[in-house]
Amino acid sequence: MPVMPDHWIREQARNGMIEPFIEEQKREGVISYGLSSYGYDARCADHFKVFTNVDSAIVDPKAFNPASFVDRTGPVCIIPPNSFALTHTIEYFRIPRDILVICLGKSTYARCGIIVNVTPLEPEWEGQVTIEISNTTPLPAKIYAGEGICQFLFLQGSQPCEVSYADKAGKYMGQRGVALPRM
Repeated sequence: MPVMPDHWIREQARNGMIEPFIEEQKREGVISYGLSSYGYDARCADHFKVFTNVDSAIVDPKAFNPASFVDRTGPVCIIPPNSFALTHTIEYFRIPRDILVICLGKSTYARCGIIVNVTPLEPEWEGQVTIEISNTTPLPAKIYAGEGICQFLFLQGSQPCEVSYADKAGKYMGQRGVALPRM
């Protein structure tokens, strides 16, 4: 499975794979985002769902209670110590049938104890990506909306898959905004 280079990502973006698409990496005074040598650094939106225990909700992926979160909108989000938040990418992705996308957190955040998790983007999945952010530190952590949060790497299969995410009508297809757990 080769990792796809910048020129391939640019060409696919022109065909709608990433919208909006930033052709070069932006760095000046911000956490970098945009096209890199072998990936694309996505930005987080200005809408966050921060876990809270105010209502003593139980986190159950089979019966998720939205009272587990408080909503925050703005240019920054403060994640409490040893806590967790969700946001989504500004970018909307349309993944080709022969591509699997994996995501890694930005080193700037990782070096501050902030861990980003995104499950793989499967072939023919599309939507804004829900991003899970963990603050592993005993201190409050600041996340910047509109700046880089993670890097997507595009892996090409030796041939297209038999069954894509679209073929199986995946439950997170076409999501916009933060998508909570679904059964």
